[in-house]
Amino acid sequence: MDSVDVVRARVLKGVRHGFLGRGGGVSQGEVAGLNVGLGAGDDPAAVAENRRRARVAVAPEAQLVTLYQVHSAECIVVTSPWNDADRPRADAIVTDRPGLLLGILTADCAPVLLADPDAGVIGAAHAGWKGAIGGVVQATVAAMEQLGAQRSRIRAAIGPSIAQGSYEVDDAFRDRFCAKDPQNGAYFAGGKPGHWHFDLEGFVASQLAASGVEAAESLHLDTYGAPQRFYSFRRSCHRNEASYGRQISLISLD
Repeated sequence: MDSVDVVRARVLKGVRHGFLGRGGGVSQGEVAGLNVGLGAGDDPAAVAENRRRARVAVAPEAQLVTLYQVHSAECIVVTSPWNDADRPRADAIVTDRPGLLLGILTADCAPVLLADPDAGVIGAAHAGWKGAIGGVVQATVAAMEQLGAQRSRIRAAIGPSIAQGSYEVDDAFRDRFCAKDPQNGAYFAGGKPGHWHFDLEGFVASQLAASGVEAAESLHLDTYGAPQRFYSFRRSCHRNEASYGRQISLISLD
């Protein structure tokens, strides 16, 4: 059996966390590997086993808590675990309770893991373009602050996501960002006529900086360009595949 692929960020050293790939799972077919997505059309038993393996790889004794992600800027404070069927609709989660393993699912969007170890507060955010422009990063930092974290002490890492060279968008997409702030144009590189390449990871990093998070690390791992290692929604669409898997990013307090 292949081992679970866990990437850890230097900036979160000393904090139990991991950005997981698709290696080491039991799913088959188009979602082969460590698919943890409940909505991927996968065998529920395989997804449950993959989630168990993911948890064991990062924090074996903790209870996994995930969300029903909707590409929003909503952040939830969790004090006790819920059943998968009762997952709240949100895209970020924070806690100050040991024993909880916060999980964010992605397949091109940017997973962000955050921690203020001194305060004993952690967070995890799902930052697709909608959530990122909507303020999910800022909402996560604010929620952590309400639990006692200090922005100046928060450390954050941006995990595997679609790279700029793989993320082609149209004029309307870019216009939406520039209407919000003309300086957002810096995150778009020119492509074929009427199209651009969007730097999602760079934009999310800018949102962390704007939120007062000075210690941030981008892992620069392209989900689209590494089909053996990561799931990618856009790659799946380009290949006309019927389904796509989701990888998970995890963080827990000791």
